[in-house]
Amino acid sequence: MTQQSQSQSVRGAGGGTAGGVTERPRILEVDALRGFALAGILVVNVLTTAGPPGVRGGLTQVHAADGAVEWLVVLLAQSKFYLLFSFLFGYSFTLQMDSAARAGARFVPRMSRRLAGLFVLGLAHAVLLFTGDILMMYALCGLVLLAARNAGPAKAWRAALWVYGVAGGFLLLVALGAALFDPGDLGESAAAKAELTAAYRGGFTEVVGANIRALSEIVAALPLMGGYVVAAFLVGFVAGRRQWLGAAALTDRARLRRIFLTGLAIGVPGALFSAAGMAGPLPERWELFGLAVGLAAAPALSAAYATGLLLWFTTPSGAATARVLAPAGRMALTNYLTQSLVMALAFSGYGLGLYGRTGAAAAVSGALVLYACQLALSGWLMRRHRLGPVEWLLRALTLWAWPPKVAGGR
Repeated sequence: MTQQSQSQSVRGAGGGTAGGVTERPRILEVDALRGFALAGILVVNVLTTAGPPGVRGGLTQVHAADGAVEWLVVLLAQSKFYLLFSFLFGYSFTLQMDSAARAGARFVPRMSRRLAGLFVLGLAHAVLLFTGDILMMYALCGLVLLAARNAGPAKAWRAALWVYGVAGGFLLLVALGAALFDPGDLGESAAAKAELTAAYRGGFTEVVGANIRALSEIVAALPLMGGYVVAAFLVGFVAGRRQWLGAAALTDRARLRRIFLTGLAIGVPGALFSAAGMAGPLPERWELFGLAVGLAAAPALSAAYATGLLLWFTTPSGAATARVLAPAGRMALTNYLTQSLVMALAFSGYGLGLYGRTGAAAAVSGALVLYACQLALSGWLMRRHRLGPVEWLLRALTLWAWPPKVAGGR
């Protein structure tokens, strides 16, 4: 089978492409990338939800397996997958623009309603389920993308580089200063962990109260983390305008291989240093600088993940994997919120109350079981419906009408 026919077979799996009345055909590989990113998002989020290091497992010392898992999560997943999601958000933004144009609809009101819906979902998500919500940041940063919708690809690319350079450079300077200055042991951290543990092991009111208090941290992170999100949005926007994920680009293996190898060469050293600073063996004062280096290198490793998978998807085994991952990517928002709901019910006091009682290895293992269940359920649902439940709701808000039925959908 040729490379082109393999790629076409991936996109045509399961009865061909799925598109709406005013939508261009879906690219299955892109949905598969989104489905893959769900796994990385989940393993990062589960460690936050399970409790901070030194609390998980109820032990003062972390077991070797827990330490190894935590180190690997920082190395392989921390900061990488939310950037991949952000890139795909920017790419999908161009699809929304094209959909509105084909329908003869005004794009700005459509996207404004969509962003407002994301913000409301994110606020409810952060208050009720998970303080690490990304939807509110996407909604706010999406306003920047909306303002730049008429920019040419070259201008958007330059803006992405500037935003990334300013945000990354500022954080690196601040973090390096903190590491060299060495503020010493922060005695209040143990007390803060104990207070947070008591709150998350309490009832619904205590958990929600702790989540509301944590909203200030989301606001504080917006100027910094928002820079990386905006940069990824803009790169995704360029990808959509220049058809980087079109059929011709996906069969250009030489180009994909160059990006893959360059991404590994830049991203792996940065990820190794980040893991050493955030999860050991470097002293605690290097933690912030490790985070800064990890964020600076994350786009390169994210690009390596994406292009490596796209290369693999052109093989028979990769094509089969893409067909498994793609349904989860088609309903990524539903799956993301479901992950948070299951984690809240497992770890918070209004559920099983496992906060601080589960080691990293057990938490990540449970998360992977959850992800496998989501893959199976997503495949079942997407064979029967065009949209996931939350996607349907957001689509209805975007169109300000019931989403139209299409052949094969219900």
